[in-house]
Amino acid sequence: MLRLRLRLQVVLLADVVRYLYSFYFVIMYFLIIRPQRVQMKKRQEMLNAVRRGDVIVTGGGIIGKVIKVHDEIGELEVEIGEDMHIRILRSTLADVRVKGEPVSEEKATPSAKVKTPKKSGNKTTTKDSVAVAKKAKSPSRGRETKSVIRDL
Repeated sequence: MLRLRLRLQVVLLADVVRYLYSFYFVIMYFLIIRPQRVQMKKRQEMLNAVRRGDVIVTGGGIIGKVIKVHDEIGELEVEIGEDMHIRILRSTLADVRVKGEPVSEEKATPSAKVKTPKKSGNKTTTKDSVAVAKKAKSPSRGRETKSVIRDL
């Protein structure tokens, strides 16, 4: 009788552990694996949608305009300046800014800068008094220069 009871407890414990592992896998799937697959799918769609004329940003931070797409080898020819062309791999793209895409409001409005009204000198101060720029006469040639004073 005692052996039967111990055997039953071991079987029940094994079932509980099996269910816990199954539950753990389901949680991991919904928290990690599924969102990663969705993100990879969106990135692949972005890379496949690149076409001539799009403004792109590479992983290294280079911003340029796509002038030629080489689908068979997975490369793009990008213009980064006047008569400056580079070839990059399609997989190195970090962002695609479609023709004339406006900058979002969050990126466009730097809230830290506050300009004061112009008086005798040109002063610009930041909200937290971190930097002050003012016009000053250069002692050597009498030209106006801008100096920055750090106020930490």
